[in-house]
Amino acid sequence: MECIFGQGRGHAPGCLCNAVPDWIVLPGTEVGDEMKYPCLVPKSLCRTEIHLSMDREGTTKYGDPLPAVEYDGKCNYQDSAKSVMTFEKKLVQISGTALFPGDICPELPAIYGGSAEIFGMKRRILQGRKARNPDGTVNYTEVLLI
Repeated sequence: MECIFGQGRGHAPGCLCNAVPDWIVLPGTEVGDEMKYPCLVPKSLCRTEIHLSMDREGTTKYGDPLPAVEYDGKCNYQDSAKSVMTFEKKLVQISGTALFPGDICPELPAIYGGSAEIFGMKRRILQGRKARNPDGTVNYTEVLLI
């Protein structure tokens, strides 16, 4: 069967006219080469000193909590603030987001708690996120602080 797209009746079964491929071979690469993904948080933009102490799940053989994973380095830090209304007064809650290139703690599958020291102030880790590339590698790590 021929494609009758130009005649206003649609494509014949199996027609590949105007088909969009499921994958794209980038110029200069061949099928089977390892794909390089761009880093979405470049190191050149990470200029703020930070110290993180990330909690780990589990206990030692004596029942003590596992020691925290420590990280000292630079990040891209963005502050934010919001007003929280209580029954008695208005409270301003300051929070921030720290972005790191790559995986800052490969020994932890997820970041869920701990503390951070930034600009001389101690903050609590509210949430952590490891943004992954399609091949499963970590592109950047995001830590939300309050």
